[in-house]
Amino acid sequence: MISDVIKEAKQRMDKTIEALRNELKGVRTGRANTNLLDGIMVDYYGTASALNQVANVAVQDARTLTVTPWEKNMIEPIEKAIMASNLGLNPVSAGMVIRIPLPPLTEERRKELVKMVGQIAENSKISIRNLRRDANSQLKTMESNNELTEDDLRGGEKQVQEVTDEYIKKVENVVAEKEHELMDI
Repeated sequence: MISDVIKEAKQRMDKTIEALRNELKGVRTGRANTNLLDGIMVDYYGTASALNQVANVAVQDARTLTVTPWEKNMIEPIEKAIMASNLGLNPVSAGMVIRIPLPPLTEERRKELVKMVGQIAENSKISIRNLRRDANSQLKTMESNNELTEDDLRGGEKQVQEVTDEYIKKVENVVAEKEHELMDI
């Protein structure tokens, strides 16, 4: 009984860690990465579509991304979407290819990105704590239904807290890795 609740909590916390990693992929570091453009939505004939669904995104070199639209008339909407994103990028159109040079990060911009990473991490920690609360409430419900004794409830809550601490530590490790990557010149 208790093991099922803890197993479910661990699975949900694993998903939170995975979501954190995916979100951090979109935070720009010093080198070009196609994940940088993942969150950009383009107006495709009146429908908001992900950039990678209307064009091919590739890394040309360490400081340049290329976007090759599948339709010639999509060049302008893609450029507008990239400029409208809050990434500070200026696309340059060259025929059927849009080149996106990535300017070097300034110290000030790196610090802003580290702050942003910290906020993302805090949101992940809050999600993990909410999962702890859910697991504890499941245990309390089981106790009130006489499926658990009071001692089992206390032991279960202790186990849930240990799992929560473990996953908070994982969040901190993932974030420390990203911050190091950001501050590395």
